[in-house]
Amino acid sequence: MEDTIARYRTQLSCNFKQLDEAFAACMQDAIALLSEEGINDYLDGASLVCKIGRGFDPVLTYLEEMPILVHRLGDEGLLGKVSQAVWKMSRTPNGRSIPAFLQALPEACRRMSSTELVENYIAIVFDMMERTTGSIHGFHTTIPSPGLPKLLGQMPYLMSQLALGGLKNWIEYGIRNYGSHPQRQEEYFNLESADSKAMLQHERHGTLFTHHERKLNLYLKACWENTEYLVPYSVDFRDMRQQQPYFDDFGIRIPDVFDDAQGVSGIDRYRAVLAHMAAHQRWTKKVVADNFSPQQRMAIERLEDSRVEYLAMQEYPGLRRLFMALHPVPQEDECNTQTESCFRHRLAMFSWALLNPAHGYQNVQINEFAGKFRAKMAEGNATTADMVQLAISFVARTRLQSDQLPNVYFANTAIGYRDDNRHLWQFIEEGDEEEAFEERKQSEQNQEIQGLPPRHYPEWDYSTQTYRPDWTSVYESLHPSGNPAVIDALLQKHAALAKRLKQIVDLLKPQNYTRVRYQEEGSELDLDVAIRSLIDFKGGANPDPRINMSHKHDGRNIAVMLLLDLSASISEVPEGATQSILELSQEAVSLLAYAIEALGDPFAIAGFASNTRHEVRYQHIKGFKEHWNDEVKGRLAAMQAGYSTRMGAAVRHAAHYLEHQQADKKLLLILTDGEPSDIDVDDPQLLTQDTRQAVKELDQKGIYSYCISLDPRADEYVRDIFGKRVTVVDNVQRLPERMTQVFVTLTG
Repeated sequence: MEDTIARYRTQLSCNFKQLDEAFAACMQDAIALLSEEGINDYLDGASLVCKIGRGFDPVLTYLEEMPILVHRLGDEGLLGKVSQAVWKMSRTPNGRSIPAFLQALPEACRRMSSTELVENYIAIVFDMMERTTGSIHGFHTTIPSPGLPKLLGQMPYLMSQLALGGLKNWIEYGIRNYGSHPQRQEEYFNLESADSKAMLQHERHGTLFTHHERKLNLYLKACWENTEYLVPYSVDFRDMRQQQPYFDDFGIRIPDVFDDAQGVSGIDRYRAVLAHMAAHQRWTKKVVADNFSPQQRMAIERLEDSRVEYLAMQEYPGLRRLFMALHPVPQEDECNTQTESCFRHRLAMFSWALLNPAHGYQNVQINEFAGKFRAKMAEGNATTADMVQLAISFVARTRLQSDQLPNVYFANTAIGYRDDNRHLWQFIEEGDEEEAFEERKQSEQNQEIQGLPPRHYPEWDYSTQTYRPDWTSVYESLHPSGNPAVIDALLQKHAALAKRLKQIVDLLKPQNYTRVRYQEEGSELDLDVAIRSLIDFKGGANPDPRINMSHKHDGRNIAVMLLLDLSASISEVPEGATQSILELSQEAVSLLAYAIEALGDPFAIAGFASNTRHEVRYQHIKGFKEHWNDEVKGRLAAMQAGYSTRMGAAVRHAAHYLEHQQADKKLLLILTDGEPSDIDVDDPQLLTQDTRQAVKELDQKGIYSYCISLDPRADEYVRDIFGKRVTVVDNVQRLPERMTQVFVTLTG
């Protein structure tokens, strides 16, 4: 054997001194797993890797890993393909990425079952490398790819999360959007940016929250009469300690993706998590935490979790299947009480015994306390305070000296569908002085984002004809109030126009009566039906009792959303005008609101402005259920201009509310003074095309959109967005009149 290895050593053209120590061990694997021809290719490939001039590490990685990889895939031709790929990479400015490329290759091969897939993987990596490697004057490639080392470093994790097609799409998205931004490119391929994580979740095979948000909201409302906001959080890919679900005053926090687990689908895992937290919100009372030890608090949390689940299963027996499938099943003797702290393991056993009466545990104390728990629950009046007393007793009776050991047993003790129970505890000792506590509390409140949690919407990238997932963040809030007398003064100023509007409104109101037949009670007798009923009665058959009829107005069924552009440009005074666009908009909206209120149509008013894709501000001025009163007038009077015009996100959010209105016709009326734009967008066509796509989405939802533009240059872009559904007001002084005319035309 030594002679054979020595002969192979002379065949390997590599003179690193470290190689002599490792070569024999590497060759033993090669001789055992490769054919004679494969060994020759293996040594030739190692010689080629040695010649690239990148030190000993790439050679050693190739020698150690390739025999096992080739044997697993059953194709010795991969030896030459990998060495040629390494040689090709060494001829580019990306030579420093070769060790990372070779180190990521074993995980790629382990995840793939054929040489063809491995070749596709290598092709994807090289395509990314070539497209992100910089050049001078466009033809000399001299600047290494910023994202390639980061990508290869994250590759083992990426391969565990994505199929090859998903990996290709994820890489393609990063190249397309960050190819010319080195720093952002590094953040994307190192999974540091929110965009990177969102795209990764989009390509995963798990159940995405964004795809089932409406369904989960309906589940929570229908089953639990709970209307809390669901706020997803992203999983931190670099943190091995996964965040647990929780709820607070600002909503219910849940993961943005769930994979299938233990035979339970992702959507059912969401239902289990929401059922558990909704049960806490319904039945749990706060407990003062200051006087309990950490172990007592853990036991109280477990008992309270079990109590609310018991009550939830009484109301919805089908939850038992989900809870039992997702709950870990700790074995009775798997924790060694002599060398480990088994307190967590003991609590997990206790929790499982409370959930599953057929648990089979022989532990006397667990069986005793499980019996006490069930007896208390059978009484029908068990409270959080009862669980506190039972938990304290359990800790005292089952305490072991080894519970204090630093070596804590964690296996099968984490119950993933339960929240972290932060809602259960109330702390009294907030600070040394009451005044300091009040100041800190006020500071924390000021730091909270005002309004509702953000909603995320995609944005259309016209260059690739794809959506950027969860690209924009829309923050909505109630508009601050002002002086309603300002709006009353505007209406008085346009009293003549308001009078003409009232005449038009009276004509638009339903005038015709429609007969409603086959009524048991009505305003008059329906002779045709009455005669048929009399004939049936004379003939011995049961007569139809619905012999009356009534009349009703042939009514309108229209819901209107008025969306106002509140960007900074509307504060300007146009040439030839004496008022700013903001003031003219207030007059026009006031008259229009006056007219719609008189008609009785449900309508809402909202304004929007943006400060990059991360902050699209959406302010409610009037809700559909609100009347045109002083409160609404005050909000309209307080309107202010600022920031930019990211119209697509605002249109999608307005449609979110409008599509839920029960109306035959839904109209979104948009008032703007310029084309869509924002400070973080260089391509002037990007937001225009995104708004055009948003309008198409509205058409698919049955929402009719119409734009009133105050920009004299609007013909250059507005018809590309809205087609023929647009009115350009050249003389802004006539805006109040033109706007009401448009509404009457659209709804008359």
